Amino acid sequence: MSPEQSASRAPAKTYCIIGDPVHHSLSPGMQNAAFNTLGLNCTYIAFRVPPGELAASIESLRAINIAGFNVTIPHKVQVMKYLDELDATAEKAGAVNTVNNVHGVLRGYNTDMHGFIAPLRRRNIDFKGMTVLLLGAGGAARAIVAALSEEKQNIARVVIANRDQKRALDLAEMGRSKFGLAECQALPFEEAEAASPEADMIVNSTSIGLNNEPSPISCEHIKKGAIVYDIVYRPVVTDLIEQAKFAEARVVYGYEMLVEQGALAFEIWTGMPAPRDVMKKNLLGIFGEPE
Repeated sequence: MSPEQSASRAPAKTYCIIGDPVHHSLSPGMQNAAFNTLGLNCTYIAFRVPPGELAASIESLRAINIAGFNVTIPHKVQVMKYLDELDATAEKAGAVNTVNNVHGVLRGYNTDMHGFIAPLRRRNIDFKGMTVLLLGAGGAARAIVAALSEEKQNIARVVIANRDQKRALDLAEMGRSKFGLAECQALPFEEAEAASPEADMIVNSTSIGLNNEPSPISCEHIKKGAIVYDIVYRPVVTDLIEQAKFAEARVVYGYEMLVEQGALAFEIWTGMPAPRDVMKKNLLGIFGEPE
């Protein structure tokens, strides 16, 4: 019997993504393409969970014996209290975006750290002396600061701009005390554009752009040759990415992080190498990579 035939006869497993909103999520298509390619009897769906319903929803997922799930805005931090175990990545980031169910035990992981840093390492980015401007202070931002801390011997400064200043201050303190980033500071969100010309890398970890909102930073405030990384992946080309191109900056697309974090989640769930090319092709379709 071939591995594909064996897999097709295995008990069906269901996976999902929880968050609010989730209608825009490209994870179901990407993960289902990966499952189908490897002949796995698995299905992945989107499950909208409003903030006030997280606890009840986790219990519902337990009740149906969900095989695993991803977590997106706004639950990446709050979900931790409803899980049985946390992997070292989740402990470090202080946020969870992937959960695996092993014999009824829900174990949380953070694949955003790997997802974020992998596209930068693939480009052989030199972090030496770099000033990073990070927009947002939520669960994704925590993972990004944790990932950047692995380059702490090179990065000069991380500036966190967020509307909720307390969250920005808390994350900056975490960057300094937990991750060893000596220069990690908070900034009111409305001051981000004024600070952006000094940034060697600008990262958007907020949902701004998801509904085609205008970029919080215009091209005049982006340094030529800087790196602009927008983790919003739909639309693929956000207004921030457009502004970055006008400024002749280097861009990193959100779909790149989505593929990498999703591939690692797939490997945690299945124990098999993820078909990254298939996952990427599913996201980008017949049009291929943007220029």
